[in-house]
Order: sequence, then structure tokens, then C-alpha cells
Amino acid sequence: MIDPSAPLPKYLQLRAILLEMIEEERLPVDAPVPSERELCRRFGVSRMTVRQAVDQLVAEDRLRRIPGKGTFVARPKVQMPKELVSFTEDMRARGMRPGSLDLAGRTVEADARLARLFGADRGAEVHVLERLRLADGEPMAVERSHILAARAPGLLERRPPNASLYRVLEEEYGIVLDAGEQTIEAVAAGEREAALLEIEPGSPVFLVQQRTFSRGACIEVALTTYRADRYRIHLGLESPHRAALG
Repeated sequence: MIDPSAPLPKYLQLRAILLEMIEEERLPVDAPVPSERELCRRFGVSRMTVRQAVDQLVAEDRLRRIPGKGTFVARPKVQMPKELVSFTEDMRARGMRPGSLDLAGRTVEADARLARLFGADRGAEVHVLERLRLADGEPMAVERSHILAARAPGLLERRPPNASLYRVLEEEYGIVLDAGEQTIEAVAAGEREAALLEIEPGSPVFLVQQRTFSRGACIEVALTTYRADRYRIHLGLESPHRAALG
């Protein structure tokens, strides 16, 4: 219950109570939050206190507002993986059902930027595979993978529709991806990406550029747009003085 004499403001006490209800699934995902009137009555606080607590949880992406319908418990965010795993493996490890929908596939000539990322000649043939990535049926990311055609000739014909790209590279071409690097930017979603991800145009998204290697050679350059409302980034930090202190 709310303690009027506690040093913690009432709205933060209410936020903590609601958060506990969410984490213990007394308020499960997609459940409506009790009305302001009900929360005021139950906890003996003002509407202003209720609104501050709910606004805080909305800002933290624990609750979401749907205009004309109300406020609901949001789906928990997925932490971006820090290991080289496929999207399918990552979602399964989280207990989610992965899905993938092929959007387009073609072979193009590498421009100067793409050639530089691959360490290849400009004009080298590159397979481009665009996919919509899903988790439990919900769109999570739009991924555009570039593979050097010389490394995987006939890839678009030999890969079954919606099949795992990494598995095909390993089983059909003997390519085992063993290292990678990422660059992550926060950008606004364009109209096409927003429509595919079922978010509003201009919504924040993470744009991730990934280079993936096998035995030191760059095999894949991928550009992936992730929903920022479903992903978060967690980084471990160490002090540069740790060794000296130890």
C-alpha cells in the first residue's frame, strides 16, 4: 500500500506497485490497466498521482497507450544479442517462436561502399536477400543481407523459401561464420519500414550494420532495422583503471 509518511513520492510508490504486478503477471502482457478511478480508490491517491505513475511506466515502455482504447501492459523488450547467433537461434533461446518472411531476393553489382565493406572489387556480384523477421507472429525487424556471389554461387536458387540463411551457407557451401562486428544507430523509421514493422512512420528504430566473417574473410554485410519499442541494448562496462586497482 501507499505510505504517506514515506520519503519516496506517492507516484513512485504506485509505480513500484504496478511494476511488481506486471513482473509477477498479475497484470499480464496486453492486459488493460485498471482505470484511474479504480486505482485512486484502491490505493487512496489522487488522479494526478495515478497519472504520474502511469506516465512513468509508459515512458519506460512497460505500459503502452492505445488512443481510444486505453492503457495496456506492453510486451517486454528483447535484449540485442552480444554473441554471433542467428535470429532464429536467438528467439528460440528466449522461448519465443521465430519466423521469417522473404520480401525480395536479387543479385546486384557492389557499389563503392559495399565493395569496401567486403574488401572486394567494385562491381563484384552480390546476392541481396531482404526478410521480415518475426517473433511469436509479431514483426521485429527488417533485414537486408548481402552475400558475395563468388562465395555462394547460386545461393538464391539453392536456398529454400524462408529457410535459415546461416544454415544454408553452412550446409550447402561449408561456410561457418565465426566472428562479426556491429555498428548501431538510432534513426527514424521510413514509411516502408514502418508499414512492415507495423509502427508509425518516424517512430524510433535501431539501424544495425553487421559484418560477419568466416576465417577472417567478410562473408555477409547486413543492414537491419529493429523496432526500438521491442529491443534494448545492454553493455558491460569496465574501468580502464581496473587492472591497476587489482
